[in-house]
Amino acid sequence: MKLSTRGHYGLKAMYDLALNYNNNPVPLKSIARRQNLSNNYLEQLVAMLRKNGLVRGVRGAQGGYVLTKDPADITVGEIIRTLEGPIAPINCVSEVRTNTCQQCNYCIIHILWAQVRDSIAEVLDSTTLADMCHDTGKIQDITGTIQEV
Repeated sequence: MKLSTRGHYGLKAMYDLALNYNNNPVPLKSIARRQNLSNNYLEQLVAMLRKNGLVRGVRGAQGGYVLTKDPADITVGEIIRTLEGPIAPINCVSEVRTNTCQQCNYCIIHILWAQVRDSIAEVLDSTTLADMCHDTGKIQDITGTIQEV
């Protein structure tokens, strides 16, 4: 399973906003520069996040975007579902039941993929932006050693 750039880049943008929580609104150009993202693409992602109530825009010379809730109250799962849709390693085990498979009630592989989905959802739903900010100081170098920055 692989997330698209929507989920990956959108999470980077939300993380950046969380790092700047309680400060002035953050212009998208600043986020794009710091996170090495396309400003135009970032505008599209922020529109989706704004529509789902995770960020809000502030107009004016000192304008930009802010989180609508404390970083401790926004989970990675919320962000990923907003940008990517329901968690689903394969279609027949989507969080939103689609009944695309006629055999799902007696398919052993269905059980495995449902467990994978639930494990992924558990990690995403139990990790908040505040958790990510807390881990900011830990960077793993190429040898796998965690270094404080």
